[in-house]
Amino acid sequence: MATVTANAPRTALPGLLKQPVVRKLLLLALAAAVLVPLADARWASGSWPGALTVDVSEPLTKVSDWIIDNRDSHPLFIYFLGHVSNAVVICVRAVYLVLLAAGWAGVTAAASLVAWRVAGPRLAAGTGVAFLACGFLGMWVPTMQTLALMVVAVLASVVVGVLLGLAAGLSDRLDRLLRPVLDTMQVLPAFAYLLPVVLVFGIGVPAAVLATVVYAAPPMARLTALGLRGADKEVLEAVESLGTTARQRLLTARIPLARKELLLGLNQTIMMALSMAVIASVIGAGGLGDRVYQALASVDVGAALAAGIPIVLLAVVLDRVTGAAGEKLGEEPHPNGRRLWLYALAGTAAVAVAGRLTGRLDWPDAWALNIAEPVNRAVDWMTDHLYSGVPVVGGTADWAAHFTTWVLDPVRDGLLWLPWWSVLLVVAALAWLIGTWRTALTAVLAMAAIGVLGVWKPSLDTLSQVLAAVAVTLVLGFATGIAAARSDRVERLLRPVLDVFQTMPQFVYLIPVVALFGVGRAPAVAAAVVYALPAVVRITTQGLRQVDPAALESSRSLGATPAQQLRQVQLPLARPALLLAVNQGVVLVLAVVIIGGLVGGGALGYEVVAGLARGDLATGLVAGAAIVCLGLMLDRVTQPTERRAKKGA
Repeated sequence: MATVTANAPRTALPGLLKQPVVRKLLLLALAAAVLVPLADARWASGSWPGALTVDVSEPLTKVSDWIIDNRDSHPLFIYFLGHVSNAVVICVRAVYLVLLAAGWAGVTAAASLVAWRVAGPRLAAGTGVAFLACGFLGMWVPTMQTLALMVVAVLASVVVGVLLGLAAGLSDRLDRLLRPVLDTMQVLPAFAYLLPVVLVFGIGVPAAVLATVVYAAPPMARLTALGLRGADKEVLEAVESLGTTARQRLLTARIPLARKELLLGLNQTIMMALSMAVIASVIGAGGLGDRVYQALASVDVGAALAAGIPIVLLAVVLDRVTGAAGEKLGEEPHPNGRRLWLYALAGTAAVAVAGRLTGRLDWPDAWALNIAEPVNRAVDWMTDHLYSGVPVVGGTADWAAHFTTWVLDPVRDGLLWLPWWSVLLVVAALAWLIGTWRTALTAVLAMAAIGVLGVWKPSLDTLSQVLAAVAVTLVLGFATGIAAARSDRVERLLRPVLDVFQTMPQFVYLIPVVALFGVGRAPAVAAAVVYALPAVVRITTQGLRQVDPAALESSRSLGATPAQQLRQVQLPLARPALLLAVNQGVVLVLAVVIIGGLVGGGALGYEVVAGLARGDLATGLVAGAAIVCLGLMLDRVTQPTERRAKKGA
């Protein structure tokens, strides 16, 4: 017995070393033992050393000045970029004039009839009510401005996305080249796209449209490539056996088989374009986003809500119509489909002509409802009665102050207290444990680039807000997702709420939190939590519901309680889905925390906004680059590789 006891540690140690996690940690500890003393001796601990910082503001300022000075004279701008800018302006103006010429009645009728033909009478009625509500709120003209920009941006995004998707779907080499680019573009916050286009095109509609295209094209490209690569091989072989050319196979087989993915890509592109078109109000896009931005700048919650409601209505209508069109794919076409479309077109034209003949093209001012004043009165009442001094529970302003004092400040101070090399070490450990050495290297280089750019402290401030928001999001999201997975009734109750929340653009979430909590870092975190929560809940619910029923039945037969089944069966088997929920939560939280710079969130978001407002593109571009690096690092730290995800499954 003594021999067995003595040999137990010896046999346990080699077995422990066989674990990949242990080997990775030991290698990382060995590297740290060698490199950390050298780094500490050379540059010391504490914040990022100034010797490793590169001042890029001067060259960026020179580049910015050169671009501004040569916009009207350099051949690149005169013969290419200038034509692109003019084409965008002409297209947006043409669509806007068509919408104005159709009048409010014509536009409402056209939208309702399209919804009727695509999705049925119920959604048609909802679409008509949504457009009429935009008019009643006094936002008809801004809504048409946003819609015109949306139409041009979506068409351009679809064209670019389909071309990239075709290239990636038909060529393995191009797929390998494009995949990391599209991966990176999809994790970047929307704010990061604004400054580069402003630098080239200046403030205005062209910059807003092109930023929207860059932001909204990747999902179309990815889903197009996915649809082409996932086409039924037997069908393709059958078509090829008939002697068809590659072009004929593409047009007659591959693209028709990828219709569902293409329509899903269109849906995602429309939603992302609307979100970006609203955010682009910061760079002169106009429309509803500009009304929200101006109202938030003056803390006019009523005016912000009046412009925010049409944004939500547009998002819901566009999401439902494109979603319904995707569900109808593959069904038998209506025998009188073309005739019904002609009737719909004729009806729309008749309504538009009637509006023009009666002089009712513009929405009547007498029909507009002023909700800003009652909303602001309600906000004033909340300020007087709910912000502070509420017995037992305190007030919303008190909650925000306590959250800032007890959570945000300690997390930020803790991150700033850590030596710079320890932050890189933690990032490397997390990324390597969940992925590969390549993901770890990418994450460390992205974090180091932040220090090199000289924005270490504001980046850690932003990171502290992200970590706090992610913690709250995961606690609420996992708890809600578990409840929805275990109860069909809870899931049915949550579904419409999550549907609406997932279609709302990021900008809109700032309105209620400003009304409840005022301005500051805590409201920015609250908006991020509300924005990211639906995705975490949905992914968690889906992951738990997809656990093999045989495993649950087996544990039940062994006498496991529901709580034991959850802890020992469902959660371990749903690990890949839970990791995906964490990844999506982090990416979505970062997107809104950055926008929180508009409502006092500070840090990198504030520097981007300040750079745009002052025309200090060097400061803004550095902050934008840091946002890109921070987003890339957080994505790599929370995104498991496919091999590990399958192994965990």
